[in-house]
Amino acid sequence: MAMKSTLILLTLAFVSTCFAVSAATPAKPNVILLMSDDQGWGDVGFNGNKNLQTPHLDAMAAEGVRFDRFYASAPLCSPTRGSCLTGRYPFRFGVLAAHTAGMRVGEITIAEMLKDKGYRTGFFGKWHLGWVKESDAGSRGFYSPPSQHGFDTHFATTSAVPTWNPTVTPADWTSWGYKPGQPWKGGAPYVQDGVEVTHNMAGDDSRVIMDRVIPFIEANQARPFFATVWFHAPHEPVVAGEAYRKRYSKHGNARQNLYGCITAMDEQIGRLRARLDELGLSESTAVFFCSDNGPADNLTKKGVASAGPFKGYKHTMYEGGLLVPACAVWPNVIPPGTTTNIRCSTLDFFPTIAGIVDFEFGSKDKRPIDGMDLMKVIRGKVNQRPSDLFFGYRRLHGDIDGQAIIAGDWKLLREAKPDGRVRLYDLATDPYEQHDLAIEKPDQLRQMSKRLQEIDAECQRSRDGADYRY
Repeated sequence: MAMKSTLILLTLAFVSTCFAVSAATPAKPNVILLMSDDQGWGDVGFNGNKNLQTPHLDAMAAEGVRFDRFYASAPLCSPTRGSCLTGRYPFRFGVLAAHTAGMRVGEITIAEMLKDKGYRTGFFGKWHLGWVKESDAGSRGFYSPPSQHGFDTHFATTSAVPTWNPTVTPADWTSWGYKPGQPWKGGAPYVQDGVEVTHNMAGDDSRVIMDRVIPFIEANQARPFFATVWFHAPHEPVVAGEAYRKRYSKHGNARQNLYGCITAMDEQIGRLRARLDELGLSESTAVFFCSDNGPADNLTKKGVASAGPFKGYKHTMYEGGLLVPACAVWPNVIPPGTTTNIRCSTLDFFPTIAGIVDFEFGSKDKRPIDGMDLMKVIRGKVNQRPSDLFFGYRRLHGDIDGQAIIAGDWKLLREAKPDGRVRLYDLATDPYEQHDLAIEKPDQLRQMSKRLQEIDAECQRSRDGADYRY
């Protein structure tokens, strides 16, 4: 496989026939990117969970497209978030794990792209691509808030907060960070355009976020807008309010909190869609949803969180760590009831939106884009992914260095730890990764290993400066 065949270079205009939409579709549709945090493939109703109540996400999937094989670009949060905004492998822009780097200003984000097209841009929720408070940027992090990456306004945290009462450490919290009842991260983890926020912080965190999203939409309904909404749910500390816990009273405490906070998030997604309807904006707004990686390690091992039938969980290179629930809705553009099992990715948001708004890079900003156009998938114009998928998670001080590549139906992975064992799977016949073919298929193993090394080296050149102007 030639190296260039896996790259989609946005250096030429997208022809209008690639994105033919109905006459009623606006030239500049609104775009909303929704993302949950640590929500497993199996932790949503539309992927078959019969116990978890997610009626609004289920409605999105039914009224638009359900992506049955949608991949996060890494098995953990920060790298995936960067891929969403740039359309590039995380190893290109150097965010290889959490709290190890900030988003580089040399990267071009969806927000910057859309600002150039006259959009108003807003970010809401968990950023995790750099510190949002300059005073907090310490030895393991960098000050790199949303305002440096194309967002006109933001209401953001640097990283995780409790999913209920986000400024207070939960009463039963025994893990990293803070003692029960103490202020969480000083009691003001949210920053709105550089100013700490202390009002309207009680209760469900997803509601706290949506209380800022909806006014942004209302204020910009007369112009095109881009809203990135990255919920904390259901990342630990996983806490649900009593009313949400009661819905799952037949389950144990851990599942009551997990399911309850997911249902609370789902409720806010329904609230958002209802407000779009009330404002007459639904048909002019494309809404995408996905999770940032597979379900949390500890909750999956306990049988609480679910990757569905897939092997693995967060921090692993197996399908369960990478496959996430995903759907999108855009009335009169995406046909209701659309489903696809073509392998799609968080890499694909950038080129999809670029095509929708007819964006192309200027000559000085040319760079490889690793995603593909989801609208072509939705319209049935492609029957398989035209480019490889490359995943990585690296934190060398902890001996963590996992990578994986999917080319066609073949997947090669190197386990993140403990021994970095290399495995080979044929996902066409073995989607649940039960049969390692590394010994049986030495030629395929060599070919995939060579390809993995090529992409890794290419990403190294990107992050060493090949894609940036000086």
